[in-house]
Amino acid sequence: MKNQQPMMKIYLIISFFAVSALSVEAFLPAKNNGKSTTGANANASTRLQKAASNTIQESAELALQKRKLFELIGQLSVADSVLADPITKEPVEIVTQGVLLGDDGRRSRIQYKITSPSNTFEGSSDTYINLLEPVKDKKDDGDSNNSSQSPFAEIFRQALPYIPAPLRAPLASLTGGEEFIPMRDLFTSPAVSYAYERGWRQGFARAGFPGPDVEAEMAMDYFAPVVARTDSSVVVDMSCATGLFTRRFASADKYSRVLGCDYSDSMLTEARRRINAEPKLSSKALKKTTLDLVRLD
Repeated sequence: MKNQQPMMKIYLIISFFAVSALSVEAFLPAKNNGKSTTGANANASTRLQKAASNTIQESAELALQKRKLFELIGQLSVADSVLADPITKEPVEIVTQGVLLGDDGRRSRIQYKITSPSNTFEGSSDTYINLLEPVKDKKDDGDSNNSSQSPFAEIFRQALPYIPAPLRAPLASLTGGEEFIPMRDLFTSPAVSYAYERGWRQGFARAGFPGPDVEAEMAMDYFAPVVARTDSSVVVDMSCATGLFTRRFASADKYSRVLGCDYSDSMLTEARRRINAEPKLSSKALKKTTLDLVRLD
């Protein structure tokens, strides 16, 4: 028993120092393994910036998925951040109605109603958004029926694209129609729209153009520095004709939105036909890009 008492004292002393050491360690600053506090703060700041950037990107992707979801179930109303009322320059809201059909991502005919505080425009998914001709209110229809415009003038307006260009100017003067502008109205002819990618555009090669594929890549390389600085990019193809480059910009799936804009109804009709013929431009195939055609002046 006498020998055990000194041993117990030794164990108690060792336990006391061990507990004391642990208690002191708890109040000491954490070891940084050779890294400075400034470096740790910088890393924390970088992580916060990266997290904020990821949050912004996720929000943009969520907004795109939300839009596609609403298109699936029927109606979507959004304030358009790019298009505007061409007459008053006021912002517009686009209301869509339609349902997605089929596994290939093709949609039924989706109707567009584009409204500003002053005017209303229309369009559809199998044609284009028409910002060239405001829709008249129904209450004004009765007044328009009593107007001085003859039924022949309306028939002429609809048939104008099919009339040979040399005859349009004298006929327009006789019917009180719009003035014929050769370099503009030439491309409203369905014959020209049909021939545009069936020989007309191929003739550009003789003038030294490298071809649509290379030209589209050159344009996208030019856009790249700006696109890299934003999570939401919009490409507007003005005077898009039959969508020769609109289709290439959209199929790249690099941009949030691609707009093909033209004055000619027949050019946009041909552009829509070609877009519908390409499976890679269906809403199912495009993961990031929304593609719209717009008629404007």
